[in-house]
Amino acid sequence: MALTLEVSYFNSFYVKRIADIPAQNNLVGALKIPDWTAPPSSTQDEDWYIEESRIRGGYNNTSVDLGVKAYIVEENDAQARRSNSLIYSGIFNSRTGVNDTNQFSVAEEITRSVDPISGSIQKLYAEDTNLIVFQERKVNRALIDKDAIYTAEGVGISSTGLQVIGQITPYPGNWGIGTNPESFAVYGYNKYFVDKNRNAVLRLAGGSITEISNFGMIDFFRDKLSLVTSNGAVLGCYDNYNQNYVLSIQPDARYTGTTYYTLSFDERSQGWTSFYTYKPDDMFSSQGYFYTTKDENDQSRVYKHYSNQTRNNFYGTSHQSSIQFVFNPAPNNIKTFQTINYEGTNGWEVTAFISDETGFDASGGNWISHVDTIVQGTGANQYRKIYSYDEGTYTENNVQYRAGFDRKQNKYMAVIPNNTQTPMAGEVLFGNSMTGIKAYYTTVTMKTDTTTNPGGLKELFAVSSTFAIQQ
Repeated sequence: MALTLEVSYFNSFYVKRIADIPAQNNLVGALKIPDWTAPPSSTQDEDWYIEESRIRGGYNNTSVDLGVKAYIVEENDAQARRSNSLIYSGIFNSRTGVNDTNQFSVAEEITRSVDPISGSIQKLYAEDTNLIVFQERKVNRALIDKDAIYTAEGVGISSTGLQVIGQITPYPGNWGIGTNPESFAVYGYNKYFVDKNRNAVLRLAGGSITEISNFGMIDFFRDKLSLVTSNGAVLGCYDNYNQNYVLSIQPDARYTGTTYYTLSFDERSQGWTSFYTYKPDDMFSSQGYFYTTKDENDQSRVYKHYSNQTRNNFYGTSHQSSIQFVFNPAPNNIKTFQTINYEGTNGWEVTAFISDETGFDASGGNWISHVDTIVQGTGANQYRKIYSYDEGTYTENNVQYRAGFDRKQNKYMAVIPNNTQTPMAGEVLFGNSMTGIKAYYTTVTMKTDTTTNPGGLKELFAVSSTFAIQQ
């Protein structure tokens, strides 16, 4: 509400009331103000302020102006979010003391927009004189402090100009970073990120995008990335110490959820080499070392990895290492796998040795598949695994025997027990009555035991098996 106060015949002041509380009549100086009372903490003389005043002394005289107010001329003055646009301010120069970072001149072309159909801008990364713009469903590059012009033949030429953000060009391929900019990591000219919407892990290098999740892990990422909710996270970081891209998929409740998958990609082997048993809150590399953070008992802690000789211990908790692989020699022949041998250090045991499925048959109203197997069990079934060199030691009649691996010429070997519980139709001997696993191929799981040099070095160089081809 505005009020015009007549001071003299030609002079006028425009004042505005601060408080607007209906009440009884009050006086402000010589002016009577109906239906208003001042707030308890205010002074009546200070509850008005001059919005604009013009003092006019007479005909054709000069005017004294206290300034004008910048009025909004937009019909719709609501806040607008332009999630697909970039805007930049004036420059900051510490040498000359020029600081125009709070100036956004509408007289200059200071905005750049990308295609809104590709979603919002999630990540910006400056590389040399280019700016990489990551949208939800697209990756673009923009020129910085230069523009691009083209010859009549269509050849691009870079030219300097007054453009702060120049032409925006998309990278080939319909890939983006989704809503997980935390998955971004960079090492050298390689940029890594995750497109959760397409269940893909990507690498940007040399002007092209490669889907590295296809390197033997397409099923895994298809299943796990589709589980990530809005409360989850997909953390990415480049491990400078071990030269790996580390990815932690946390499907739900980033800081409190119990389900997670942390693994690493190695450029040297062009594959995903390891799964880890730790769930970080954040990851970063500094001065050639790899660090993770973890909130414990409402206290944030920073851990330096690869810093001591205790292995398989993350955030104060020890874990077992395991490796899973497939034996598939002579793939067109059915075989009996008789032994398993490995080269490495003491402390490895076989917890599973499972044949390929032979097809589903109806049994008791259910469809079951027959497999030959050894599987680690509990209690009375504990014998099913192949014990490590030390844990399999037992003495009988003052003679030492080994129930699992034995060592000969620095190579560990063991006979494969058969613990199949359900025979196939027509099978006469099965289970503990025989040794060896019958299969075209087998899936093997080896783990470190819990008693042989806990936290010490465990190496595994090669694993093999002797087998007989069945005619």
